[in-house]
Amino acid sequence: MATFFLLIIYLAFISLGLPDSLLGTAWPVMQLDFAAPLETAGLLFMVIAAGTIVSSLASGAVLKRFGTGKVTLVSCLLTAGALFGFAAAPSLIWLMICAIPLGLGAGSVDAGLNNYVAEHYKAHHMSWLHCFWGVGATMGPIIMAQFISGENTWRHGYLTVAGIQFGLVVILFFTLPLWNRVAKNSKVHLSDVPEVEDSLINNEISKPVKPWQIKGVKLALVSFLFYCGVEATIGLWGSSFLVNIKDLPAATAAQWISLYYAGITVGRLITGFITFKISNRLLIRSGQITALIGAALLILPLQPGFSLAGFLIIGLGLAPIYPCMLHETPVRFGKKHSQTIMGYQMAVAYTGSTFMPPLLGLLASYATISILPLYLVLCAAAMLLFSERLNVFLKRTFVGKDNKTHFTANL
Repeated sequence: MATFFLLIIYLAFISLGLPDSLLGTAWPVMQLDFAAPLETAGLLFMVIAAGTIVSSLASGAVLKRFGTGKVTLVSCLLTAGALFGFAAAPSLIWLMICAIPLGLGAGSVDAGLNNYVAEHYKAHHMSWLHCFWGVGATMGPIIMAQFISGENTWRHGYLTVAGIQFGLVVILFFTLPLWNRVAKNSKVHLSDVPEVEDSLINNEISKPVKPWQIKGVKLALVSFLFYCGVEATIGLWGSSFLVNIKDLPAATAAQWISLYYAGITVGRLITGFITFKISNRLLIRSGQITALIGAALLILPLQPGFSLAGFLIIGLGLAPIYPCMLHETPVRFGKKHSQTIMGYQMAVAYTGSTFMPPLLGLLASYATISILPLYLVLCAAAMLLFSERLNVFLKRTFVGKDNKTHFTANL
């Protein structure tokens, strides 16, 4: 039953990935239809991500009260309705309004599913879970490219994805009783290291530790911020960079961005197998270095084909980072606080998605979109820096004492 139920969770993550890449892919065409400036896409993206931040911060309380299954069902319903609203939008104001439920629908389900898998399944399942997000994110541009390159419009692309989302809502509705049943029957598959013991978090401390007061949490949050900054910036502005700087047709640019998401997807599929032999920490570091190399390749004044290679390398590099950092949450900070900290991580990650891509849009409005590669290099380097600082901190914090491990917190 647990294996079958994983398929349902994977389908739910496809629903998270599908809308994420639509706006950036369709924007070169939508911009013309609405006669909007380039940076308007950044504003829409900010509204979507702001809704996600709010729902992520509230996810701890919401999930405890209603359960992961019900929250996932309602969230997917919100997303489907919002996508239908995008397809029918007569103006930019209407797009802004529909962006609110689109964002709200993503936050709680993202935090809930990630913590559910982190607590009840092993690391390779987390990588494969986010691989299915990549399946959705890859399908989005492919679906949209079929419409913006033919007689139909971007509206039909949004309508098609909305229909897929409504189909998933039906599946989630009929499988709703399985959530609690599987959770009760499944074993917790946390790493066999002493750090996961919640009692260690309060060791040598006279009062309980609040989640945000645990040492290392802030460093982890900043790493999530820059990760999503890189991932979302390419998703939103990659097509515009290829169209305006590399002179590619909009449909071709959309297909190239779909290959970037395919790189993330394939990378996470492979990562799931690699986790049997390699630790999460090493995978995170390797992925960050690879993403930095791919971003540096985009800076070089080479033929457009090298831009495709750069996006693919970045996608492959990003692949293991997010799921491995999420799966480390109960190990780093204890199972007791993992749900709340997971919500914090989702909120900060979407804060990166909210402000990093629009910041590039603002800078590009004063310069050109050609600054995208440099922007990506700076964000990738910052992500690597803060992640390595967290690794150094964890080595100092988890110290052996009479063959026991203790964890100190910052009050």
